[in-house]
Amino acid sequence: MSARPTSSTSNSAHAVQPPSKHQLALMIWIAVFPTLTILNLVLGDLLMPLPMIVRTLVLVTVAVPIVIYAALPQLHRLRHRLIIARRSR
Repeated sequence: MSARPTSSTSNSAHAVQPPSKHQLALMIWIAVFPTLTILNLVLGDLLMPLPMIVRTLVLVTVAVPIVIYAALPQLHRLRHRLIIARRSR
C-alpha cells in the first residue's frame, strides 16, 4: 500500500496542538459541572433515600461516560474550530 501524499502546508494549516494541562482541566470542568448539575436535578429526588456513597457511585457511573464520550469530544472539536478560525484571521 502506498501512503497518500499530503503537503506539509495543508497538514500544518490544520494541525492543532493538544490542549495544555490547564486547557484540558478547564475543558473537563466545563464538561463535568453541567453534567453533574443536570444529573442532580433529574435524579436527585430519586437518589435522596440512598446512602451518600451509593448516590455518588450512581452519579459517577452515569456522568463519566457522558463526559468522556459526549461532552469532551464536542469540546475538543469546538477548540479545534476556534483555533483554526483564529489562525485564518
